[in-house]
Amino acid sequence: MRKLRYGWLPATVVFLAACGLTSCGKEERREGVSLCKTLSQEQVDLAAANALEKDLLGSTRAWCEGIISNGGGKGKQLEENASSAKSLAQSASTVATQLSQVRQTIYDLPLKQEYPQSVRSTLINQIMKRQKMLQEVRMALDASAAGFLEFSRSRAYAGDTYPAAIDKLNSLVSGYRGPEDAVGDAIRDLKVKYTLQGADLAGKT
Repeated sequence: MRKLRYGWLPATVVFLAACGLTSCGKEERREGVSLCKTLSQEQVDLAAANALEKDLLGSTRAWCEGIISNGGGKGKQLEENASSAKSLAQSASTVATQLSQVRQTIYDLPLKQEYPQSVRSTLINQIMKRQKMLQEVRMALDASAAGFLEFSRSRAYAGDTYPAAIDKLNSLVSGYRGPEDAVGDAIRDLKVKYTLQGADLAGKT
């Protein structure tokens, strides 16, 4: 009788474990759908930030190259360069703020399953890397603006050199090729993994 009494336990354990795995799979898919929806909604804002970043860093690179080739200029040119540096720095701050808003939206999702969490973590790390680069660009631009203004107040300045921060700035932007479409890649991966169709992504998150 003892054998009959306890003989059902292994089968029950297997059954319960299978139920747990099925439940976990459903929860993971639900989180994957939620993440995919959120990323799709953020694509427009991120595309705007990407376009502004690309334009900003391309303009900054061209501006740096001109100054390195021709010097900082004299008189009014120094003031114009200082003004340009301040304007570019403000644009860098704007892009970083836009990225921060996207990052916070992704971070706030209540994800507990491993794969959705890993997708989110990868995206957040990529966004933070871009924010760090933009912060360094902004700081170099601010330092450049201050340097141009300092030159404008110096009678000894001959116009053939430029603030030291310009070299730092040039090193940051010279190899820039534009942001990758990390969110688009993540959306495609989520759609493939969870076989998501249009109906799955309809409605609010």
